[in-house]
Amino acid sequence: MPGDAKISMKVGVTVKYSKREVMQYVQEEEIKFIRLAFCDVFGRQKNISIVATELPRAFEYGIAIDASAIAGFGDVAHSDLLLRPDPETLMLLPWRPEHGRVVRMFCSIVYPDGQPFPCDCRVLLKQAVACAEERGLQFLFGAEQEFYLFRRDENGEPTKIPHDRANYMDTAPEDKGENIRREICLTLEQMGIWPECAHHEEGPGQNEIDFRYSDPLTAADNAMTLQAIVKIIAERNGLCADFSPKPLEGKPGNGFHINMSVKSTDGLDHLPEMVAGVLDKVGEMTAFLNPTRESYSRLGGYKAPDYISWSKGNRSQLIRIPAAAGEYRRAELRSPDPMANPYLAFALMIYAGLYGIERHLEMPHPAEVDLYQADAETLVKFRRLPQNLQSACATAADSPFIQTYIPEAILAEYRKRA
Repeated sequence: MPGDAKISMKVGVTVKYSKREVMQYVQEEEIKFIRLAFCDVFGRQKNISIVATELPRAFEYGIAIDASAIAGFGDVAHSDLLLRPDPETLMLLPWRPEHGRVVRMFCSIVYPDGQPFPCDCRVLLKQAVACAEERGLQFLFGAEQEFYLFRRDENGEPTKIPHDRANYMDTAPEDKGENIRREICLTLEQMGIWPECAHHEEGPGQNEIDFRYSDPLTAADNAMTLQAIVKIIAERNGLCADFSPKPLEGKPGNGFHINMSVKSTDGLDHLPEMVAGVLDKVGEMTAFLNPTRESYSRLGGYKAPDYISWSKGNRSQLIRIPAAAGEYRRAELRSPDPMANPYLAFALMIYAGLYGIERHLEMPHPAEVDLYQADAETLVKFRRLPQNLQSACATAADSPFIQTYIPEAILAEYRKRA
C-alpha cells in the first residue's frame, strides 16, 4: 500500500489485508472492538472480543484463552493457548452500530512458545491445501447449506412450528422466508461474501443458500460465517434458525452438499480419479461428515443417500456429477450435514481426492437407478455408509487414512459423542 493512503473496506469484493493495513484501517475508521474467531473440534464457533488498542499485541504475541474449557483443546494442566488473528480474513460486521463498530478476523491457535496447536482445524485444512499444491493440484469447494426457520413462542423460546408451509422453490406469499433470505444475502455481500443463489427447499420453513466455488479455506470460513449470519438475522426477525440434520420427523433433513473440483498444472482431467478416491474413503470419513447421532436419521431418504455410488444426474446417489464443462465441471457429495466441521470435512475430502489421483483409481460404473426405490437384489451390490455414529467412529478409529490426518485428540472427542 503506497504511502499513507486511506484503507477502505471494499463491499462485495474479497480483499486480503496485511497486518499494517488492518491496524491502519482500525485506526482510521474508529473501530472499537475486534472479534477474534475460531472453532472447536466440532466446528462450533467461538470468539473473544478485544478493544482496538490490544490489536498490536494480538498480532505479535496472541491473545490467551483457557483451552481446558473447550472440547478437545486440553485439560486444566495444559490449558494455555493463544489466538493469533489472520489479517487476510478481516471483515466488518455490518449489523453492529456505526459508533463502536466491530470487525472480525479468524485466528490460528498456537502454544505459548509459538508452535502450532495440532487440533487447530483451520491449520489442518491449510496443511491439506499445501499438500495438494506441492503436487501441482488446486481443489475448489462450493457449499450448499439447508436450514429451517421456526417460530418462537410468547416467551421467545424456539418451537418446532415452521415459519411457512411452502414447498420447493415456491414464491411469496407461500414462501415467507423470501425477505429473510434476501436480508441474509445482502448482509453477506456487505461483508464481501457473494452467495450464488437462495431458495425455499422441500420442507416447510426450509431454506437453502449456495456459494460459488472458492479456495478451500475461504469456502470453510464462509460456511462458518453463513451459519452465524442466518442465526442472527432469524433472531432479529423473531424466528429461530435450525441447521440440525433432522429437525422434523417425516420431513426432509438439512444437507450440507459439498461441490468439489480440481485443477492441475499438468492440464489433465483428474476429476474421475478424485471422485474415485472420495468414494473409496467416504465410509472412513463419515464420522466427520455426519458427526451427530441425529445425522443418521437423515441418511437414507429425502435425497440424503447412504449407499456408496455415483451418477451424472441421479440425486439418490452419494456423488452426483452434473452435466457441465470447463470451470463448472464438479462433483457434488450429498451425504454431509451442516453439523460437520467444514475445515475437517474439506481437509479429508482433499486427502481422499489426492489418494485417488496418486493411485490413478478408476471410478466404478455409474448407478442409474433410484436407490430409494431399488429392491434388495440391487442394493446388495453397493457398499453402505455407517448406519449410526458409533459405527462411523469405530470405522474412523480403525482407518489408517484417518489416523494419518486427524489428531488422536480430535478423534477421541468424536468417539465420546457416540
